[in-house]
Amino acid sequence: MGTMEVVVDERRSPTRRVWRRVGRRADGRSPLWIELAIIVWLFWLYDVINNLAPLRQALAIRNAQGIISFERSLHIDVERTLNRWLASHHLLATPAVYYYFFAHGVVTFGVLVWLWLRRPARYPRLRAQLVIVNLIAFVVFWRYPLAPPRMFPRLGYQDVVAAAHAVVSWRSAALVHNADQLAAMPSLHIAWASWSGWAVWQVCRRPAVRVVAVAYPLLTAVIVVATGNHYVLDVLAGGAALLTAIALQRAGEWLLALRRRKRPVVAATAERTVHPERTNTPAARSGLQTQGSETAP
Repeated sequence: MGTMEVVVDERRSPTRRVWRRVGRRADGRSPLWIELAIIVWLFWLYDVINNLAPLRQALAIRNAQGIISFERSLHIDVERTLNRWLASHHLLATPAVYYYFFAHGVVTFGVLVWLWLRRPARYPRLRAQLVIVNLIAFVVFWRYPLAPPRMFPRLGYQDVVAAAHAVVSWRSAALVHNADQLAAMPSLHIAWASWSGWAVWQVCRRPAVRVVAVAYPLLTAVIVVATGNHYVLDVLAGGAALLTAIALQRAGEWLLALRRRKRPVVAATAERTVHPERTNTPAARSGLQTQGSETAP
């Protein structure tokens, strides 16, 4: 009896009334304060992991040596070839460096804003997938630090970012102190670019737009490898992180939908148990029978 009363009272709790007021907008969009809170939280998590970088450098070097050996055994170690080619083409190296630093952030943020403004119904699902992608990456950054190829000049890799003498480079003070340079696996550039392409593909039907949605992560993959910042396996891991995030989000969505389908039955049972006189009318009995038939498998 006590359990049934909790179910009924929970539906009328002050917490739920407050959440309906501050957690929802009249137009159905997610409130901006929630979006900003998520962004701040993700940056805080990244900063926590970044603070561990000085303690993980030796492990990151060892992991990188293992990745290089493993890729050689599979004959997929194309990083040095692409890296040397880009380094020898200075006219392409500079725009590639700016693309590396800015494209993933600008495009991802732009797609998020566009979805929030123009596709509010699709936005929560796609935003949840992006959040999960970042959480997966953060766990791997924490457990598996990895030095990028550019940190191995003795193996023939060149730091294209530093050699390009761009305004923004690894020598810039902000990047030296704030960027986690031992977080190559998985490539967040690829994960974000793949998410952006996936989101655009989901909401757009125009063939030309879909071609761009596919081409963007592919171009990003070439640039992050050619600049000496990621391995081929990092690129594959970035794509795998997105696929895992989509699967996890959809599984969570399915579980929530299953819980919502069961909730009316539980609430109706509680109402009949706590207040049997309210269900002892022809209209109430008819409603309960209809509800039962709708929820039956």
